[in-house]
Amino acid sequence: MTRTCSWRLCACLCSALFALLLSLPAAAAAGDYQLSSGDTISIHVYGEDDLTLQTRLGESGVINYPYLGVIKVKGMTVAQLESRIVGGLKGDYLINPSVHVSILEYRPFYIYGEVKAPGGYPYQPGLTVERAVALAGGLTERASTKDMTINRVVGGSERSIKVSMSTSVYPDDSILIKDSFF
Repeated sequence: MTRTCSWRLCACLCSALFALLLSLPAAAAAGDYQLSSGDTISIHVYGEDDLTLQTRLGESGVINYPYLGVIKVKGMTVAQLESRIVGGLKGDYLINPSVHVSILEYRPFYIYGEVKAPGGYPYQPGLTVERAVALAGGLTERASTKDMTINRVVGGSERSIKVSMSTSVYPDDSILIKDSFF
């Protein structure tokens, strides 16, 4: 392979990667999962057991945290929540708090149509339509592998996106597997 071909191949791959990143929701492209209703989180402050909390976020998206009171968590990333808690505890309550926030269970995605066990399932990082179908017991005999859509909220409005088996799935997505006509 010549040097010119190598550069062209590299340029093509970079262009394809850039196009893929543009097609992802902003939170997924940045790697910043935003917390919302239905997520179960754990907050641990090292050396301070009374500040440890595990909770599922309700519809309001708020938690009542010791010493800090009500914190609106919905829309925050794990890093933002950690920073908020460190800032609130530092000085008045602790000298140098070490806070760790983790997601114990993600909010669900939904799959319906021509799958054997339609319903809601907990999201898992790296989930694709193919894996979602597997979680739902597989496709029925009438299922189409070419006519599938995801209803996804992007920028505050819901969109219906035509997808393939390799398409990424995100929390709150609704996957519809349509039936084939023959």
